[in-house]
Order: sequence, then C-alpha cells, then structure tokens
Amino acid sequence: MVSKFCLPVLICVSLFMAFATVAPAQSSPDIHVTVNMVQLNVAVTDKKGNYITGLQPKDFAIYEDGILEKPATFAEGNEPARNLGDLAEVGPAEGLARSSPERPQTFNDLISGANVFVLFDTSDYMYRGFVFAQDAISDFIRSLGSADKIAFYSYSRDLSRAAPLTADRSQVLQAVRSTVAGDQAALYNCLLLTLKDAAQNMGRKVVVVFSNGPDNSSVVPPEDVAEFAQSAGVSIYMISTQEARLEPVSTAVFDRMTAATGGKAYFAKNWKDEQQAFASIRDDLAHLYSLTYYPKANPNSGWRSVSIRLMGDQLKKYKVRTRSGYRPLPSRFSGNRAAISESLPGPVAAPSAAEQTPSTRNRR
Repeated sequence: MVSKFCLPVLICVSLFMAFATVAPAQSSPDIHVTVNMVQLNVAVTDKKGNYITGLQPKDFAIYEDGILEKPATFAEGNEPARNLGDLAEVGPAEGLARSSPERPQTFNDLISGANVFVLFDTSDYMYRGFVFAQDAISDFIRSLGSADKIAFYSYSRDLSRAAPLTADRSQVLQAVRSTVAGDQAALYNCLLLTLKDAAQNMGRKVVVVFSNGPDNSSVVPPEDVAEFAQSAGVSIYMISTQEARLEPVSTAVFDRMTAATGGKAYFAKNWKDEQQAFASIRDDLAHLYSLTYYPKANPNSGWRSVSIRLMGDQLKKYKVRTRSGYRPLPSRFSGNRAAISESLPGPVAAPSAAEQTPSTRNRR
C-alpha cells in the first residue's frame, strides 16, 4: 500500500521539478527588426536642364507607396551629410527595439563623396574608336572630386575587375590603359555583377557604362538587372555610340534602365560627344542631393514605389529625377536581446540564371 501511494507522489514531484527548471528559459523573446535605410540620389533641374542648387530638407517631400516619410539625413553634392533628427527613432521599430551601442553617431561616412564603378565595353564591337574611348574615360576619372572612390571594370563575354574601388587615381588610370579588345558582349551579365559589387558599399553608388553596341551574349534579362539596381540604390549612367543607337531594342532598354535608377542615357556620335557625356555625368554627381529615410510601417513586403515632390509653388515647376522604387529586405526575428540591424536596400537575390553563366563563375 505504501509503495502504491508513493509512486504517484514521486511522479508529481518529478514533473514539478522539471517545469520549475524549464520555466525561467521560457521568457518572452525580443524581436530583431531589420530596418532598411533608404538612400535617394536626387537631381533637380529646370526646363532647360540647369541644376537647381541651395535647396533645403524642408523643400522635399518623400513618399513611399503614398506614405509621407521623414528624412533622416540630407546633403547636397559632396558636402558632408546633415543629421536631421534623432536617428535612434526608426518609426516602425519604436517600442520594439532601440539602436545598438555599435550604431554610428553620424552618417558622414555614408554619403560623403560617391562610389563610382566604370564599366567599359572591350568586346569586339570596340575595335574602332578604342583609344578615343580610353581617353574619354581617363579624362572622366581625373575630373572626379577627391572625395569620390572609383573602380574600373571591363567586359566582353566575361567581367574583368581591373581596378577595385580605390581613391588612387593612378591605379585606375593604369587599369584603363591596360585594356584590350576581346570577345562578344555580355553586357547585362557583367552589369549585374558590377551592381552586386557596388551594392556591398555604403553611401552613394553609381555605375557608369560605356558600351559600343548591343548585348549579344547575356542570359540575364535587362529588366532583372534594372530591378536589382533600383533595390540596391545604384544609379546607372550609360554612354553608348551610334552603333547601339541603330539597334532600337537596345536604345529603349538603355533609356528605361537609366531612368528607373535615377541616371541618364547618352548616345554619342563621335569622341567629342563621348567626352561631353562624361562631363555631364561628372556635373550630375556634383549636383545631386542625397536624402535618406527609415520607412514607416508598411504592410507591403514586395515592390515599393518611391516619389519626391518639391514643396512650395515656386519649386513645383522644376523637374525631379531619382529612382522609382525598391524591394525591401525581409524582417528577421530572434530570441535574444533586442537590437536593430541596419542595411541599405539591396534586397533582391541575383537571378539564378546569372549564376549559371561563365561570367558569374569567374573572378568572384
């Protein structure tokens, strides 16, 4: 009888001790939120294409999917960024998490100068005018501001990373002079790889493409390349010759891709036009406004449209050029201490087809 009575008691005591041991570990998990700091390169011009300078943060209204956003930092040209408020306040993450101790106090490092990736067509399209193109690119590199960093890549069927991102102009110029004409052109494959490299860097990111003809070897559709550039916050400028202009499909693609990312497309008739196109890009970089913001709560986890309006009747007559949208990073959840992990929008994975091309398997 005693043993029959003690057995249930021992079982209950054992269960109680087990729950008592486990209970402290079952505290409510903290939520880790990935907050995408969206950066916009914005050009403001009048009807004649002249740049409008001296604007202030109050002159811009940023909308994401129709939601009015609060700018976090502001800069004009290559000037240091100005902090426009308490950046620990991040909208949708308020009440869930605060910034970690490692978070930077200012964002000057993010937006001072630009990271410029020059992508040069060395395919068999380039046998004529090769030296003139090298001269135009070299002059462009020398003319960029001292705050800018430059990388020089070339492409034919494959991508060659001739000079990584650096402030050393001599290293980049030497890489330009070392290029030789090669195989068929896989522009979109190689442009995607260049964009992926650019997306790894903080601050303003720009890819300047010099192309002498249409793409005849890529497997990546240009629409996927354009979406990646938009989501990564990289502006694309394309300088092409009349050879590409004669191919209507390439002309339309170049126009759409550059417009969607906030850049420009140029079609040069001769080497003088090429130099003028590079000079125009240099001026554009020097006059861009840089604005950043942390998106407010938005249930849309897919493509988000971005637009900027100028405030005030006198400013409404001016034209604004910037990227048209982006795809955000997904939120992450974890069970340890609360923190905010920041990253620039760059969110979409590269199309799987690109990973299957010879270009993407080389030099990564």
